[in-house]
Amino acid sequence: QGFKDNLHAVFCLAENAVGPGATRPDDIHVLYSGKTVEINNTDAEGRLILADGVAYACKDLGADIILDMATLTGAQGIATGKYHAAVLTNNEEWEKACVKAGRNCGDLVHPLVYCPELHFSEFTSAVADMKNSVADRDNTPSSCAGLFIASHIGFDWPGVWVHVDIAAPVHAGERATGYGVALLLSLFGGASEDPLLNLVSPLGCNGDSPPEEMERDSKRRRLV
Repeated sequence: QGFKDNLHAVFCLAENAVGPGATRPDDIHVLYSGKTVEINNTDAEGRLILADGVAYACKDLGADIILDMATLTGAQGIATGKYHAAVLTNNEEWEKACVKAGRNCGDLVHPLVYCPELHFSEFTSAVADMKNSVADRDNTPSSCAGLFIASHIGFDWPGVWVHVDIAAPVHAGERATGYGVALLLSLFGGASEDPLLNLVSPLGCNGDSPPEEMERDSKRRRLV
């Protein structure tokens, strides 16, 4: 799409199967960030590799904006419903941009509470830096799950971190919806040379293309 900035896609993938190397309750893992994690819920496994992914993006790729997106928690559908993904971020401008990008492209987004000083204590462990799942499932578990990932960058990290939980809107019945593709293109479209993506991006347009060219391009192609 003609992106002018340095853009990386990191795919956090792992085999999720029972075997002799499987994670067990009470295991302690040292993650890529160097932090230790006590396993108290083997079903909260996706966040372990997501935590490694964001730590890699920070340490090895030197990213100053990190967005992770995953079907992370069933509680997301309860928190923001079937049609809106949940967004959690350390930056108010980017929270607003995600909401606006969703409205522009049709991949709807709604914010979660970002409050690590109150919620990260849900992961307190006596034997490690943290547990991998919350102590209280009634205390905003989708928000806490995102905070688990953010902790492996560090809450004092100066860059922009955005977490998008897309568990519910990625499917309609037994069919996939393709949710997330349009959202990312819209959100980061301002860094593209594509005039249509510039037009729908909430983070600014480069202004290189005259309005009539954008209008013609919009008529030829549709983002959604």
